[in-house]
Amino acid sequence: MYKFKIYQYIIALSICLFVVSCKTPEIAASNTSKTIPEAYENPSKDTINTAAIPWKNFFKDQNLVDLIDTALKNNQELMITLQEIEIAKNDIRMRKGALLPSVGIGAGAGVEKVGRYTSQGAGDATTEIKPGMEFPDPLTDYKLAAYAHWEVDIWKKLRNSKKAAVSRYLSTIEGKNFVITNLIAEVADSYYELLALDNQLQIVRQNIQLQTNALEIVKIQKESARATELAVQKFQAEVLSSKSKEFDILQDIKVTENRINFLLARYPQEIKRDNSNFLSLLPSAIQSGIPSQLLANRPDIKQAELELVAAKLDVKVARAEFYPSLDISGAIGLQAFKPSYLFQLPESLLYSLAGDLAGPLINRNAIKAEFKSANARQLQAMYNYERTILNAYLEVSNQLSKINNLEKSYDLKSQQVDALNRSIDISNDLFKSARVDYFEVLMTQRDALESKLELVETKKEQLNTVVHVYKELGGGWK
Repeated sequence: MYKFKIYQYIIALSICLFVVSCKTPEIAASNTSKTIPEAYENPSKDTINTAAIPWKNFFKDQNLVDLIDTALKNNQELMITLQEIEIAKNDIRMRKGALLPSVGIGAGAGVEKVGRYTSQGAGDATTEIKPGMEFPDPLTDYKLAAYAHWEVDIWKKLRNSKKAAVSRYLSTIEGKNFVITNLIAEVADSYYELLALDNQLQIVRQNIQLQTNALEIVKIQKESARATELAVQKFQAEVLSSKSKEFDILQDIKVTENRINFLLARYPQEIKRDNSNFLSLLPSAIQSGIPSQLLANRPDIKQAELELVAAKLDVKVARAEFYPSLDISGAIGLQAFKPSYLFQLPESLLYSLAGDLAGPLINRNAIKAEFKSANARQLQAMYNYERTILNAYLEVSNQLSKINNLEKSYDLKSQQVDALNRSIDISNDLFKSARVDYFEVLMTQRDALESKLELVETKKEQLNTVVHVYKELGGGWK
């Protein structure tokens, strides 16, 4: 009858724990929207997408392909990202292990001496193991046992925690893919910048030669009283200015080469390249496909989506903390006060089995705070996912527009360069016949130099924009 009442109390307490624990806060609504325009500004709905082209086929310059290949093997940032993947993989193993019982084995020995005039000491003194034998004093204890503990995952807390770890592991893989596509684009950007600087250096040196020749003519004209010392000094200053620009470009070339070497994780060395036909390079044709393909192609979008999945699971894990937890523990082994008795069965056999049901009842502020934080992190992940999609669409839209505008700009600048090249010859002839003064010759040469440098810069922008739109469509990592 007494035992029956105890069972009634235990059952009543368990019900109270369950009822109180079920009063949990509500999970914040997180209705993510994948709504995205059906097309870019161009109304075409052609699904052919340049992002599907492997990077080795997208880039035609073998020197650039070799540089990218080396970067993908050696780049330190990529190596760091790979270690993050390993960390996430180990986190999965840890969460998976929490689902299984933990089993251990141990051995121990000890000695205890209690006062004879105590309840335990008096009892031991009068207790006999066998007739005529008393407990040994002091009392030794030898134990060899296996222990087990298992938290029963009745609320799927541990399983959801493992699923969240899996999502974060997959997220790190997408993060690695995002690093790869950015790395490829960065190497290509720097390579084309290097080619542009080489061509600008060549243009400046040609201009120096042209200005030097004009200077010599002015000096001759001064001797024949057809020009003044002012004209000589003006032409001399222009030559010095161009030589100064030459060294500025040389420094930019060095910096750009070292930037590429850094991406390739190597110390400074010359970058192999062919800069002979830079202005005749044609940007690769781009097929943008449809915007919805960004969801599958862009690693940063997939990474944000997986982070959102993990955040939702974290909320479920935090909510499960309000519920009672069921722990089962047990042990089996051998125990005796003398080594010779340790393996005498069944006298030395020990075993135990216990189940504990416990849940938070009072002062649950810490659990509530963690639940609210998990809710907030879930909303953060949702907004980040939506922002990533919006940013991806706008990036592609900007680059597609830039391709069209740069193409028109390059055509106009080419015509400008041709016109100024002709004007240089005309101004030189007129200057020799004293029909224009030296100032017009100087301004014509200066304008021609600037227009040629701008033309090279526009060509570089064209090539880099194609690289950027390839990256922003989600190409490069496959």
